[in-house]
Amino acid sequence: MEVRRTVPVKLDVTDEQADLLHETIDEFLWAANYVVDAAWDGEWAETRSSVLHDMTYDKVREQTPLHSNHVQSARNRAVDALDSVVAKWSKGEYASLPTFTTPFCEYNQRNATFHDDHASLSTVDGRVTAEYVLPGENRDTPHSQYLASDEWETTGATLHYRRGDFYLHIRTKADVDSPEPVENGTVLGVDLGIENIAVTSTGVFWSADELNHWRQEYVKRRKSLQECGSRYAHENVQAVGRKETGHFQQYLHRVANELVAEAIDNGCTVIAFENLTNIRDRMPNARKFHEWAFRRLYEYVSYKAEICGIHVEKVNPKNTSQRCSSCGFTHEDNRPAQDTFCCQSCGYENHADYNAAKNIGYTLLRNQTGGEGGAPVGVRLNTGMLNANGVKPVPDSVRAGVHGESPRL
Repeated sequence: MEVRRTVPVKLDVTDEQADLLHETIDEFLWAANYVVDAAWDGEWAETRSSVLHDMTYDKVREQTPLHSNHVQSARNRAVDALDSVVAKWSKGEYASLPTFTTPFCEYNQRNATFHDDHASLSTVDGRVTAEYVLPGENRDTPHSQYLASDEWETTGATLHYRRGDFYLHIRTKADVDSPEPVENGTVLGVDLGIENIAVTSTGVFWSADELNHWRQEYVKRRKSLQECGSRYAHENVQAVGRKETGHFQQYLHRVANELVAEAIDNGCTVIAFENLTNIRDRMPNARKFHEWAFRRLYEYVSYKAEICGIHVEKVNPKNTSQRCSSCGFTHEDNRPAQDTFCCQSCGYENHADYNAAKNIGYTLLRNQTGGEGGAPVGVRLNTGMLNANGVKPVPDSVRAGVHGESPRL
């Protein structure tokens, strides 16, 4: 099984090397924006890579001193961005043409050479040797685990410039033994929300209070600093943003680790999330921050679960918040409040997020039952397991000390 990891590394470069890297990044961004402009015909955007290659490659090579692979990478980045925009247009959604302004540049094995402690990078005027700024020895870090290991192969990197420093986000891959598949596996349903960042069909809640509190405090601090208008205040705004992102990522990594552990403890072979497309439209109170957090959590769970042999799937979230997980009756009145679910048909009552998490698991189970071999046979609950026919094939003793339908807060 192939596993991929990305390791960010700070670079130590001289002023002369920095000037060359800056110029290379500027030319790379120009090339990507040139492709976007060429793709737009006034009414629609071309997204076929082969067509855009014929339209732009020779002209970009003539007008920039970029390495040929930089030109191709810039085109590929433009194509990816255009694909996303055109997909939104096709659904009738508004989206503007992409513009590349954030300082970055792509590298691969043809225009860079990667070593354990440094990299040789092509620029607009030859190559530069950039030393890595690595943590101390004898520390178990991603750098020692992936960069210095013979088992992990470096496949490429993205050069970033931020806050006065260059960083190389190095991509690695390795073949690892695939975990033994679990027969008669089950689904762990996961509901995402604003008050609770994640709730599982086994009744485990991860509160979003900490995230929301940090967010509010950082918003206040940034607003206060921005009102000052000084250069010092501007630099502090950036520092606050770095600290904010670090806090959020650390918390989401912890939640992801615990979600995967919950799946392992309950013998689940699949973790089911709701599809995140247009999630802010479905959650009126959600902000862009929440959408970012949901996507990061999904990404973290996906790669952490992969190593454990657990698949992560997305399901259509339609009616999962209004459908009764006990009898299947669906009505908007079933959810009279944000955290309350009360079925108008059978009288089943429980926390709304827990009810939704079970429905997300059921949705995946219904989609896969009767398909190819190896499909899960049930949804893991905090009182056992329920299969697609609504039958509990195992006794209510999955988790010691847990009884009834009350979720674990």
